[in-house]
Amino acid sequence: MTRPPHACTCGRMVPHGTRCPCKITATRDRQRRHDANRPSARERGYTGAWEEARRAFLALHPACAFCGYTATVVDHITPHRGDMALFWDNANWQPLCKPCHDRRKQRSEAAPRSLLAR
Repeated sequence: MTRPPHACTCGRMVPHGTRCPCKITATRDRQRRHDANRPSARERGYTGAWEEARRAFLALHPACAFCGYTATVVDHITPHRGDMALFWDNANWQPLCKPCHDRRKQRSEAAPRSLLAR
């Protein structure tokens, strides 16, 4: 049994489970604007020294803090936002697998602050 298509806000009928081309274009444009204003990874502190520290941390903490699978990402629990003391504070680091970092962690950071205060 297939589900019926839905109407996009632009007026197009879109098959179930797909995104309208106008939404895909809008998302790409928004991400391009965001990236244009964002410093490079090196400028944000992700240097060779970070790679060494990351490898050592993952060797000591090989399991994802959320799901237990193999961790491949060292995540900053509290976003450092350019604060190099917080960036290098390994008490602020947690091991995550890529899917947990990309889904669960990013979703929690994107939550409105009013919901987090509850």
